[in-house]
Amino acid sequence: MDMSDTPCGLDVSLAVVGGKWKPLILYHVQGGPTRFSELKRRVEGISEKVLIQQLRDLVSLNVVVRRDHKRVPPVVDYELTPFGKTLVEALVPLCDWGNENRSKVMEMLASAPKVDC
Repeated sequence: MDMSDTPCGLDVSLAVVGGKWKPLILYHVQGGPTRFSELKRRVEGISEKVLIQQLRDLVSLNVVVRRDHKRVPPVVDYELTPFGKTLVEALVPLCDWGNENRSKVMEMLASAPKVDC
């Protein structure tokens, strides 16, 4: 996808952080090096396979760095790169908005009509 002439930078941002899991992974990695097993516990509902794929995507985009400590048993952790830190800074206002509007959104979701497919 060529994003060089798109009028909205949101296309570019979502190409990096789009989807359900990547913003949550970034939230849990922002505190410093985080082991894979800890991420699996913190990001509720994600399968191991999806977590691995999402982390690989973030590593390939230079958002996080993967560090293998070459030990037995294996110890691997992930940490934000300087580029990744700028992305997390951009996500903070969205997190704040969610916290401020949590009850309103939950109300709306609870009263929304259910659609059968």
